Amino acid sequence: MKRLLLPGERAGEVRIPASKSQAHRLLICAALSKEETRIRCDGLSKDILATVACLRAMGAEIREEGDALCVRPIRDIPATEVQLPCGESGSTLRFLLPVVGALGIRGRFLREGRLPERPLAPLDRELCAHGLELREDGSALYVRGQLLPGAYRLPGNVSSQYISGMLLALPLLEGESSLKVEGAIESAAYIQMTENALKLSAVSYTKEDNKYHIPGDQRPALRGDLMVEGDWSNAAFFLCMGALSEKGVLVGGLNPDSPQGDRAVLELLSRFGAQLEIGESGILAQKGSLRGIEIDAAPIPDLIPVLSVLAAGAEGDTRIINAGRLRLKESDRLKTTASLLQSLGGSVEELADGLVIHGSGSLLGGEAESFGDHRIAMSAAVAACLCRGAVALGGAECVAKSYPRFWEDWESLEGGQA
Repeated sequence: MKRLLLPGERAGEVRIPASKSQAHRLLICAALSKEETRIRCDGLSKDILATVACLRAMGAEIREEGDALCVRPIRDIPATEVQLPCGESGSTLRFLLPVVGALGIRGRFLREGRLPERPLAPLDRELCAHGLELREDGSALYVRGQLLPGAYRLPGNVSSQYISGMLLALPLLEGESSLKVEGAIESAAYIQMTENALKLSAVSYTKEDNKYHIPGDQRPALRGDLMVEGDWSNAAFFLCMGALSEKGVLVGGLNPDSPQGDRAVLELLSRFGAQLEIGESGILAQKGSLRGIEIDAAPIPDLIPVLSVLAAGAEGDTRIINAGRLRLKESDRLKTTASLLQSLGGSVEELADGLVIHGSGSLLGGEAESFGDHRIAMSAAVAACLCRGAVALGGAECVAKSYPRFWEDWESLEGGQA
């Protein structure tokens, strides 16, 4: 689908939908619990629905009631192989692969888009060393066997999702296990989100430095009525729009004290020179004297496309470092972010593990492509705020992966030229 994005500043107010990062974790804990849980979740993206579909295939009963998902936990392990449609959701696959093994379920993960190309090593090797059999056949990933308790090791600088998946799975095993996270840890805030979900579920573990000691024979005890907080990753697009607007954009539905790693967008906006005001009704972002900065992408990789757009609206150079992992996302986000800006008249240098954006304060407009990547599509909407002419965006529908109502919220803002 091609969408015409009118140029110019945007202003107004939006309410951000539920965090898919938190929703994944709470849904999995609820499906593994002893009692039914009601999870209120404002907005069901494709990634969240992928986790719901997989949990249903595993034996959980999940029904929608208004804005809530009511989860009746898994009682009986399926006797036959089940199909697990994880779509393009890396979180769904990497969280549930160890959990499926811990439950002894025979499954076939059905992967779409670039997900079959995205790495599973060394998580796959560690799982196979502890009782699982994995086999790939095109886009399908087959898993069988029983995950065994024991000593596990994973690097901290490949994917925090590997570590989260193991933390969700190891308490289910019959014996005690340990998980050693080796080396520097990237995206540590997302591991903390998993730790928080386990604590909320009364799952016990101890942690010494970067080593977890996890008793077995535990089921989460998540229960009651829970609310998924707003998604900081998605909020970043509207906060950046506000940072390019004299009137500003007020973004509601966020927890200012959230453990989500992408809450770091506030600090980064301040460093760029944007004006921020945190109040009861939300966070107001407004234009300031924007200047280029250096950004370490390691802890906040999902923010890089939209921050690169903001950098094009700043004066001077912005350097993105430690961003090699972006090449393994829904698109090669170093290449596609550079392509987006260049197609609209921006000046960008693509490096092996980063970008240098030569900010000039504005863009021209023109033809742009999403490359099937939701974060590139939403970044194009932010780029339109900088443009002198309209942006014709191809593949705009891909925002449904994480933010199905994004274009409605975008159009609710005032601004743009007739």
